[in-house]
Amino acid sequence: MRDNKWLEQRLDQIWILLFPEVERLNQVNVQFKGRWRNKFGHIKKLKDGNTEIVINAVFKDLRVPDYIIEITLAHELVHYMHGFNSPHLKRYKHPHKGGIVEKEMIRKGFGHLIAKEKEFLKNDWPKIVSNYKKPRIRRISLLDLFRIGRARV
Repeated sequence: MRDNKWLEQRLDQIWILLFPEVERLNQVNVQFKGRWRNKFGHIKKLKDGNTEIVINAVFKDLRVPDYIIEITLAHELVHYMHGFNSPHLKRYKHPHKGGIVEKEMIRKGFGHLIAKEKEFLKNDWPKIVSNYKKPRIRRISLLDLFRIGRARV
């Protein structure tokens, strides 16, 4: 079952195996949160100085392959190691400029998964995320309520 404990274990495994040179300089919390159509995750520095990595809660769905979660965690760890929302020295001015994240991901051995991720995004993601669409709430004005009330009389 995919829950926050499972996600923590995945982050630790990826960190130990593929990012051993990256020192954990603060508490790094990871959790499933939000249900976004066009965002897989983000990293944020908290007011207490800790770092939070958030992974799209739609990824709890078992139709989302493990490698999508792993590549998303690795992507956020690259930001952490580059000093974005972490205590590490900021290596670059912009977090994605010049493809720095993808280059680092390829260097770390995620190159083959980047191609699979693009295929997943095109073929599978739209079907999965459509199940999690928020219901649209129709706003009713006071005039509409008045009209509805009059129609019943």
